Amino acid sequence: KNGLKNCKIPYFCAPDVKKNIMASTNQQAYRVFGIRDYSLYFTSRTSVNFAITMLNTVIGWQVYAITHNVLSLGLVGLAEFLPAVSVALIGGYFADTYNRRYIIIVSEIVFFLCVLTLLIITTQFESFLKLNGLGIVYTIIGLTGLVRGFLGPAQSSFAAQTIPPELFVNASTWNTTSWHLANIGGPAIGGLLYALSGNANLAYITILVLISFALVFISQTKNYPVIQKEKVVGENFIHKIREGLHFVFSRQLILGSLALDMFAVLFGGAVAMLPAYAKDILFVGPEGLGFMRTAPALGALLMSGILAYYPLKRNAGQLLLFAVSGFGICTILFGLSHSTWLSILMLAGTGFFDNISMVVRGTIVQKYTPNAMRGRVSAVNALFVGSSNELGAFESGVAANYMGLIPSVVFGGVMTIVVVVIAWFAAPQLRKLDFTDPSPIE
Repeated sequence: KNGLKNCKIPYFCAPDVKKNIMASTNQQAYRVFGIRDYSLYFTSRTSVNFAITMLNTVIGWQVYAITHNVLSLGLVGLAEFLPAVSVALIGGYFADTYNRRYIIIVSEIVFFLCVLTLLIITTQFESFLKLNGLGIVYTIIGLTGLVRGFLGPAQSSFAAQTIPPELFVNASTWNTTSWHLANIGGPAIGGLLYALSGNANLAYITILVLISFALVFISQTKNYPVIQKEKVVGENFIHKIREGLHFVFSRQLILGSLALDMFAVLFGGAVAMLPAYAKDILFVGPEGLGFMRTAPALGALLMSGILAYYPLKRNAGQLLLFAVSGFGICTILFGLSHSTWLSILMLAGTGFFDNISMVVRGTIVQKYTPNAMRGRVSAVNALFVGSSNELGAFESGVAANYMGLIPSVVFGGVMTIVVVVIAWFAAPQLRKLDFTDPSPIE
C-alpha cells in the first residue's frame, strides 16, 4: 500500500510496485465492460456508428460525383439537420416516457429500411438521379435525420441506466471511443468499397449488415424502466418539454458546455468539405477521401486511450477550453495546407482535441442530470451539438460557395477560437469545472 501511495510516476517505481500500479490502472480503464448489458449496448452502438459514418462518406462522394458542386454537400447536411432538429425534443420526451430499449430497436429498423431504399435506387435508377436531380436522395437522408432524433436520446439515457454513477466518466470515455472507432473504420471501408466496386452498392450492403448486427446485440439487453417522478396535475407533453429546456437553460455548467461545443462544431465544420478537398485540392480519389475522414477519428482514438487510463478529474473545465482552442488551430492549418500528409495530420489533431470536449460534455450530461430527465437533456444535447454537425456542413457549403473553399475553412477555425474566448469569461462555472467535487444528480 505504501509503495502504491508514494510512487507517483510508475516508470520510476520498483518493478513489483510498477506492475501493481499498471494492473490497477488496466482494471480501472475497463471496469465498465464487466457489466454485461453495457457491453452488449457498446457493441450495438459501435456497429450502428460504423453504419452511420460509412453512409455519410458514401452519400457525400455519390452526391458530389453527380453534381460537382460544393453547395450540394451543404444540402446533404441540411437535409439531415432539419428533420433531426425538428424531432429532437420529441425524441427526448419519448426517451423519458417510453421504453428506451424499444425506441432504439424501432429506430434502427427504420434506419435499415432507409439504407435499403438507397441501395434499390442506386442499383436500379442511378441514371434517373443524374438526369432528374437528387430530391429523393435528400428525402431519404431526411428520414435518417428523423431516426437519429429519436435514437440519440434513447441511446444516451439507456447507457446511463446500465451502469452505476461512479462509472459515468469511464463509460463516457468508451462511448466517445465507440464513435471514433467508427470514424476510423467506417469512412475508410466506405471509400474503399466505393472505389473497388465503382459505385455505392457494395457499401450500402455492408451498411445493412452492420445495422442488422446492432439490432441483434441491443435485443439481448434487459429492459430498464424509466423512473418517473410523481405525476403533477395538468402535466402534459408541452409541460415536460418545457421542464427539460428549463433544466438545461437554468444550469450554466450544462448550457455552457453544450453551447461551446455547438459553436465550435458549427464554425469548424471542415470535414463537410473533405470531398471537395480530396477532389480539387489534394487530388486524391474516394479511397483518399475515406482516409481523410478517418484521420480525425485516429487522433480521437489516441486521446480516448489516454483518457481511459488517465481519466479527467481536476481542472476539467480549463482542459475543455484549451482543447477547443486546439481544435480551432488545427482547422486553420488544415485549411491552409496543400500537402496530403500535413492535411491528414491536422485532421487528426482536430479529432485529438475534440475528444476531450466530447468526454467532458458526455460526463456532464450524465453526472449532473436525474435519470427521469436524461432523455430530454440528451435531446437538447443533440439539438445543440449533434445536429450542429449537419448545420455546420450547410454553413461550410454556403461559406465555401461565396468565400472560396480555403478562406471558408480558415474563417471557421478563427471563429472557433473567438467562441472559446467568449466562453472563458461568460461561463465561469464551466471554466472552474472539477470532476472531483461532489455532485448530487437528484
